[in-house]
Amino acid sequence: DTFGGMLLERGMKVAVLAVDPSSKRSKGSILGDKTRMEKMSASEHAFVRPSPSSETLGGVARKTRESILLCEAAGYDVVLVETVGVGQSETTVHSMTDFFLLLMLAGAGDELQGIKRGIMEMADFIAINKAEGENIPMSRAAMTDYRNALHLMPPKSNGWIAKVDMISAMEGTGLEAVLEHVEQYFTSMKASGDLEENRTNQALTWFSSSLDERIRSEFYAKSDMSCKLSDLKRRVLRGDIDPFAATDELFSS
Repeated sequence: DTFGGMLLERGMKVAVLAVDPSSKRSKGSILGDKTRMEKMSASEHAFVRPSPSSETLGGVARKTRESILLCEAAGYDVVLVETVGVGQSETTVHSMTDFFLLLMLAGAGDELQGIKRGIMEMADFIAINKAEGENIPMSRAAMTDYRNALHLMPPKSNGWIAKVDMISAMEGTGLEAVLEHVEQYFTSMKASGDLEENRTNQALTWFSSSLDERIRSEFYAKSDMSCKLSDLKRRVLRGDIDPFAATDELFSS
């Protein structure tokens, strides 16, 4: 909300696509982002859209990319995608955004353990949040640890070197520096042509994803598929056939 509010103050139209985790039990989500984003919700130049994850892996909702395209078509200057917040598996958002900002907390205990190596390799900027009050010394230590850890990561293909800094969303400190890095990133990527190439590669990725989804949908829509699946499930439950053999039989029939 603080970062989005800063963009609004610069005269930009901002859309926020926030994804909330869905309960495996009730399938419901709180969807309280409009409530906690006071500045964004009150502005006529902002659009806040919370969506349930519906157990979709990758930290984003199933239709997040289509929502991004709609917001761009509606004239929003900046589209912020806030993921569920499950850590290592939140990598899908990297294939639908231009800039990947990774928020970390000091004292999480995994700075040098490589627990979040996969997501750190994708980050274009790492911000240590809640760097205020008594957390400042710990945040400085975490910043140093993450900077050292980044040296162990393979270099990005576009030549961009991810940076690490401290911020405080509550106090609004450090956010100007983040925005400066974002602007530097876009200037560099546009000049080299990497920004356009990245978007082209993302389009191919989502073409493959859309194709897989269509094939899966058409496969289950076949008229005799329901009966075949029901029969194979019963046989698997009885132990007459193992799951792998059942899959082979389904595709060979």
